[in-house]
Formats: sequence, C-alpha cells, structure tokens
Amino acid sequence: MKKKAFFLAAMSVFTLPMLAQETYENTKLIDNDLNGTARYVGMGGAMDALGADLTTMGTNPAGMGLYRSSAIAVSGGLLSQSGAKAINGASTRRFSLDQIGGVYSMRGSNNSIMNVGINYRKTKNFNYILSAVNSLSGSSQNKLSYGKAIGGQDVNGLSTWNLKEENSRFRGTAPFTSQLDNLYYNTLVVDPETKNVVYNEADAFDMNRVNKGYIGEFDFNLSGNLNDRVYLGVTFGLKDVHYDGESIYKEVLNSVSGSIVGDVYVNDLRKITGTGFDIKAGVIVRPFENSPFRVGLSVASPTWYDLTTSNVTQLVNNTTISGLNKEARASEALSYKVYTPWKFGLSLGHTIGNSVALGVVYEYSDYNNLDSRINDDGMYYDAYTNSYYTSSYSDKVMNVHTKQTLKGVSTLKLGAEVKVSPEISIRAGYNYVSSLYNKNGFKNGGLDSYGSNYSSATDYVNWGATNRLTLGVGYAVKKFTVDLAYQYSGTKGDFYPFMRFDVDRYDGKDAITNDIISEHISGGTTLTKVTNNSHHVLLTLGYRF
Repeated sequence: MKKKAFFLAAMSVFTLPMLAQETYENTKLIDNDLNGTARYVGMGGAMDALGADLTTMGTNPAGMGLYRSSAIAVSGGLLSQSGAKAINGASTRRFSLDQIGGVYSMRGSNNSIMNVGINYRKTKNFNYILSAVNSLSGSSQNKLSYGKAIGGQDVNGLSTWNLKEENSRFRGTAPFTSQLDNLYYNTLVVDPETKNVVYNEADAFDMNRVNKGYIGEFDFNLSGNLNDRVYLGVTFGLKDVHYDGESIYKEVLNSVSGSIVGDVYVNDLRKITGTGFDIKAGVIVRPFENSPFRVGLSVASPTWYDLTTSNVTQLVNNTTISGLNKEARASEALSYKVYTPWKFGLSLGHTIGNSVALGVVYEYSDYNNLDSRINDDGMYYDAYTNSYYTSSYSDKVMNVHTKQTLKGVSTLKLGAEVKVSPEISIRAGYNYVSSLYNKNGFKNGGLDSYGSNYSSATDYVNWGATNRLTLGVGYAVKKFTVDLAYQYSGTKGDFYPFMRFDVDRYDGKDAITNDIISEHISGGTTLTKVTNNSHHVLLTLGYRF
C-alpha cells in the first residue's frame, strides 16, 4: 500500500526501538568557521605548516613548535550579516571576544625547543537571521500532522487514527509523533464537536528565525622542535556549547472553498547547551635541510559532546476554524550525546627570505559518520575518578538518516603574507568549503527516534558550498604586534518549511464492488533560496617575551 511509503519510505524503520537526536540539529555542532588571531584569519587560516600562531594550536598542534619565544595575544571583532533585517530586537551586528591565549617557550639543547600553550577560541558563531516567504499551493504544516495521524484500516475499510484522548487533550500514539504534531491536534486538526480529524491547506508561509550563541574551545597544547627539522604537537580541547534559537513560522490557511480563513503561527524557542572534548595531534617536517619548505600532517579525534536540548513552543490558531483550543504550548528537555567524525589535514608552507610566507591547507571530514547517541537510563560509578557518568548507545535510525543526508566536507585554504617593511605586513587568503548536505537530503519527521519525538520545528536548509575571502595587515614594533583582518563569507542554501509526504486515507468500502475507497493525501513545498553572507573585522593585540 502507498501508506507504507509514507515519508519517502521512512515507514520501513518505524518498528525499531526509540532512539535519539536529529540530523539537522546536530549539524549545528560542526565548527568549520574561520576564526582566531587576525594574522591567522588574514591569511585565510593557511598556517598549519607555517606555524608560530596561537590558532594553529587547534588546527595543527605542531605549529606551536615553531615558536622560539613566549607570546600572548587577545583578539576581538565585529561580526555583521548583510542582506538581513533585525527581528525581535536581534541585531545584525555583534561584538565578540574571539581569542585569548599564550605560549611559554623553553629552549633545550641541540637546537631543540619545548613549548606549552593555552588558548581560547570561538570555533563556531551561531549568530544568524533567516527570513523566507513563499507560496504553499495547498500544502500545510497541519496537513503534515494530519497525515502522521493516519494509521492502518479496520475491517470496514476505514482508516484508524494514531490518536488518543486523555483529560480532554489529544496526543499522537505513533512513535514518530512530534511535539508540534500534538500542538496541532489540540488546536486545529481535531474537530471539537465531532472529534473528526481534519486538515486545512495553506496559501503561503512566512518564516523568521534568529540564532544566537557560540561554541568556545579551550585548547591545552604541548609541542616541540627537534633540531629545527621536525616539529611535533598534541592539543587537548574542551568545548563549551551555547545555542539559543527562536523562530516564528506563520501560514495563511484556506477553507475547503479556497477562501482565506486566517493564519496560524508557531513560536519556537530552542536551547542547546553542553560540553565536548577532543584530542588533536600533528607533525611538521622540513624535508630539505637548506630549504624552508615544510609539510604538515594533522589529525583530530571525534569531539565527544554531552548535551542537553530544551524547548518552549507555542501554537496559536488565529483562524475562523474552531479547534479544541485557540492556542497550545509544549516544553520538553532531552539529554543526549553526539560524536563528530575524525578530521584529517595536509598542509604546505614556504617562506622566501624574511619577506614572503605562503601556505596551503587541505582538510577532510566525513560527516555522514556523525554519530547521534541516546543516553540510557542508568547512572554508573567510576571508582578510579570517584565520579558518576551516563552511558549511551548509537541512534541507529537517525544515523542511517544522517548517512543519507550528509556527506564528506573538503576545505581548501590558501594564504600569503608579504612584508612591505620591517614593521608592516600585508596578507590575503581564500577558503573553499564544500557542501555538507546531499542535494536530496531532507529533515525526516517520520523516524522512530527521540529526534522526531522531541522535534518542535519542521523547517530545514540544505546549505551549499562556502567561499571566504580575507585581507589583513600587521604592524610590529619592538615586542608588540597589532594585527587587523577582514573576512567575507558567503553561502547559498535551499530552505524548506517542511518535508514532502504521501499517505492514503481509507474511507470505507464501496457498497456495490466492495472495493476500498481511499484518498491520497500528499504535500510538499518548492524550495526558497536563502543566503548567509557575513563580514568579520578582527583586531589582535600581541606581545612576545
């Protein structure tokens, strides 16, 4: 039956046990932003083989081995989004403390050096405003919830419903029922008099979303220089996640005759907090004794995140349609884990005298191996650390969806620096970051997973490749340095307010032929083009001693 192909064949996984968090939400944890010191940003981040910059502590730890003296630096800047309008008091401009750290250098024998470093850096900036408006041509969010409420059929050929009434409230009984579905069941989809399940088509939608917050990383580095030919380093990273998102989604609904009956809107507040831990290691080799040419290799372990997500969601029915309630509210919280995939890097660096530095970096990470995990119900005691912890297991259903939706990401960084005088340097760089998303990927609300159960929004964006251009200038006098950088970042994406769906509703048997009478219910939306274009001006103050 077509009903079994509901949500593009997602029904085939509905019988599996309930599991964890959602693919598109988890992509927020992928921190591929270009940030750090102004020198690093000005050169497009292409410093993994050149080294001697505090930011390389988090990209190729061996770069810290090229420090020959101790140093400290602090960086701050202004981030702005172009082509966006302020929403609900959220500004398109924001000041940020982007980096602060230092390295202590200890010279040994035989031209060997041991360095110890610590650095804080914002690896991800969530600040972004999204606005999208488009027609719906008969689809609607409540129609999607209606379709998810359709179960099988009884002996009379009538559809059964995945709904249960408790204390004058309805809730979905299907394992893929979301918080948002339950809000629709109690405001619009269930008729208050007959208790029949109905839907209304929509004429258009209007979506506004504001994201705020950051991922901050504290890096602790140990690096060394062996005879000025081989440089080694290892970094232990601790990440701090603070995400706050608010969306206001509105649909203009139509009656059966096609006339507009008003609008319905969903206000969703989502928060994600937690910590993560990773280990990074690297090596830089100067293969030719009389040449400054360098080759670097780096590897970063998965980041092991321990997170909590929570939401407060309100649905308001501003139509002439009488539902069970004019508004309904939901709030939930879920603790879970996410393990990111390994990341690998190859870098080249070369200097010409004391005047020119050139760098190239290539990084790769296979994000379809992003591991969504659910905490089990137990607390376990670790006698060695005298502490309690929770264990977890992979969300097999969501991880299959992740493999179908995400793909490996390649990052290319190019950078150059030229000293125009002993005190002044100019810099330029370029980045290309390939798309994270498969073209046909979608946010699947029909999975038997806690990621579906705890979902309070249906929209998603398949972002394309990112291009970055950077410029920089540096001034050094005695032991002090002042660096300024500018970064432009541009990304285009395809926005969808909800997924496509197909399901059959059964209306009984024909009195003459005894054939099942059915109606095919389907919906979906055309894509809406969106952009994320940002400008970042960064200032770094440094001191060497």
